[in-house]
Amino acid sequence: MSWTDAAAFYAFGKPVLWTDLVGNVCALGTVWLAIRKTIWTWPVQLVGSVLLFVASISAHITGNALKQALFGILAIYGWVKWSRGTRGGAELPIRSARVRERVALVSVMIAGTVAVALLFVFLNSRGWKISWAPWPDAYIFVGSAVATWAQGRALVDFWIIWVAVDLVGVPLAFNSGLVVSGLVYGVFFVMVLIGFRGWLRQSRELRAVTA
Repeated sequence: MSWTDAAAFYAFGKPVLWTDLVGNVCALGTVWLAIRKTIWTWPVQLVGSVLLFVASISAHITGNALKQALFGILAIYGWVKWSRGTRGGAELPIRSARVRERVALVSVMIAGTVAVALLFVFLNSRGWKISWAPWPDAYIFVGSAVATWAQGRALVDFWIIWVAVDLVGVPLAFNSGLVVSGLVYGVFFVMVLIGFRGWLRQSRELRAVTA
């Protein structure tokens, strides 16, 4: 048996892959580090993305695998952006998105979800079997990308996008057999609410100081 298919234990009668388990531990660490606004959130996310990519390939969830590949690229982007923003020991300049930015984020999520879902449907019809649930897969794929991009730009709004993604991600993960991922998505939901509250408060304090 390959290490990519090795089960750590069984939960609810289903095997829990080591790659899924450790990858999701990294994912939880990523959120906790993001709450604390430490740059270590990005290298941890990069490692977690690699492991969850492997787990998704093993579970034949191509859409999620593509999402993890994109996460890896965005982790490098965020790492670079935060490195520049905290150069010289400066505080990470977090802020709420402007109205124009919010419109752009929502527009990209809607248009991107439709485009990716139609692509998944087309590839499925050609025998690629890229997604058994094209629309929710596309929504999670695009929403995750938009949230991570917004996080890289230190926008408070990225937490709100994650809430919207988790509402779909939890049931989809359980239905796909990734038990740990489903449980972690549930924990994510709570952590995201905590993160949003903390970042919003800190952004308001920062705005009051610089006003």
